[in-house]
Amino acid sequence: MDEYLTTGEVARWLRVAPSTVCRWRLAGKGPRVTWLSPSLPRYKKADLIAWLNGATS
Repeated sequence: MDEYLTTGEVARWLRVAPSTVCRWRLAGKGPRVTWLSPSLPRYKKADLIAWLNGATS
């Protein structure tokens, strides 16, 4: 089963403010987001790791 992270959890992983993760999401940058409802964004841990691997290459 996939592990989903909140915006705050992603921000802690990346050591940035949650607002930075929100800005990335609105700009279509950053890790892929999955919307569980119209106001509930979540990030698959696997997608975050894949994004990090691509972002550091």
